[in-house]
Amino acid sequence: MKKNIICFLAVTALIMSLAACKMNVQTDDPTLESSTEEFSSVAPENITEAQTQEQTEATTKASQDIALKAGSTATVLGDGKTYTGLPSLPLVQFKVEDPENTRGLNNEKKGYGFGVAKDGKPNQISVNNQAYFDNGGFNALALDTKTQEKVLYLTFDCGYENGYTAKILDTLKEKNVPAAFFCTLPQVKDYPQLIARMINEGHIVGNHSVTHPSFPTVSRIQMAEEIQGMDDYLRTNFGYSEPYFRYPMGEYSDNALELVNSLGYKCIFWSVAYSDWDLSNQKGKDYAFKTVTDRLHPGAVILLHAVSPDNSAALGDIIDYARGQGYTFKSLRDYNG
Repeated sequence: MKKNIICFLAVTALIMSLAACKMNVQTDDPTLESSTEEFSSVAPENITEAQTQEQTEATTKASQDIALKAGSTATVLGDGKTYTGLPSLPLVQFKVEDPENTRGLNNEKKGYGFGVAKDGKPNQISVNNQAYFDNGGFNALALDTKTQEKVLYLTFDCGYENGYTAKILDTLKEKNVPAAFFCTLPQVKDYPQLIARMINEGHIVGNHSVTHPSFPTVSRIQMAEEIQGMDDYLRTNFGYSEPYFRYPMGEYSDNALELVNSLGYKCIFWSVAYSDWDLSNQKGKDYAFKTVTDRLHPGAVILLHAVSPDNSAALGDIIDYARGQGYTFKSLRDYNG
């Protein structure tokens, strides 16, 4: 009985959410963010298994209808199909060693600040952190200290869609620049065509968790579940998986580093970043250009947020300027650390 009630609640909430999407979506632009209203409902005590099944089938049909009418990219896929056209990958069950952290790994939360790189040199925060990762045996990258060449690694965080990701992809394609996009599961589910485009155009889609929690505040089991959920969805629906992870909010601990590494992932931080995620404080294309280009240095890992209109407007000029200064853009796959 309890299971039936839970199923009814979930199905009812989904139908209402889909109906809200239908009312709000007025364009076939796959990059436009749509809004939904929140609803609540109470399930009757006498819901039956047959009624639950009937409701589930109705929900599937409703989702297909709304997707067609609203121009949504959230297509319902059949068995074996993926958004990329690649074959689905088999799922891999991650094993969590020492789930209770009986070894006592330090779980003190550490925030990863921006810092300011000047005169072609990395900021001290990233220098110190890379040394800490290396000395501790952690598989993590803040900046490439293995080379003296003028190489750059371009990365984006994609927690939600604000209408600029397609333009960013257009620029990267025009300039022939590889990038890594660290996405949360809602972004991947809501905009599968954008994610498929990233993959098909040779970019990395990195794991940024399912719900974007601060990893030091959750258990080792929960950390693994956050990564597992994202990886499972990419394997099933995109035929894709690559072992790159970025901590939500940049918050980590020794315990979180060890856990993520034990699952086979490299943790990606950054050495060039600024508060571009704050949509209430966008300062224009010129500011974005100057802020990023002033902080370039050999081996830099650049973090930008795809929600920023300033970044999307300045990206082409940033790339051209960097190349004019002798820099080469490389993929994280090329990093040998």
